[in-house]
Amino acid sequence: MAVETREYRAEAKFQRVSPQKARLVLDLIKGRGVEEALTTAAFTKKRIAPVIHKLLTSAVDNAKYVAGEQGTDLDVDNLYVKTALANDGPRMKRIRPAPMGRAFRYQRRLTHIVLSVAERAVATGLVTKVEEPTVTPKAAKATKTKAAELQAAIEAAPKATKKKASKKA
Repeated sequence: MAVETREYRAEAKFQRVSPQKARLVLDLIKGRGVEEALTTAAFTKKRIAPVIHKLLTSAVDNAKYVAGEQGTDLDVDNLYVKTALANDGPRMKRIRPAPMGRAFRYQRRLTHIVLSVAERAVATGLVTKVEEPTVTPKAAKATKTKAAELQAAIEAAPKATKKKASKKA
């Protein structure tokens, strides 16, 4: 029985940054929980980081809206960044003046950023209980005697004395 997970996405097209620079920030948030990803994007010191923060907020809002329209349950705290892509957009060809009447061509790169968030799969009906190991009176007595033996060995060890160096005249 396969559990269907919904994926919600948001896109920001024609962003004036190279895809390589956008991927630096996207790699920081990929696979993280939404709350942690929003915090990371808010405090990253890259020019594209506020755009990615806004895009991630938009993806979460899309998830809330679609879940409300379809009448499905959505746990926003359980969302994570599933995919984060920075694809090449069209390039703007520009010309820079060069010495002696020549011209150098260069390209301004544009980026299409795609973010998608999904809800983590939660196993329903399975409860894992963690219990403290029970200590029998015999085992407790054995550990106390070992601790007492260690303490006695430490106290019985000869203490090192410092020798004073004699001065030669």
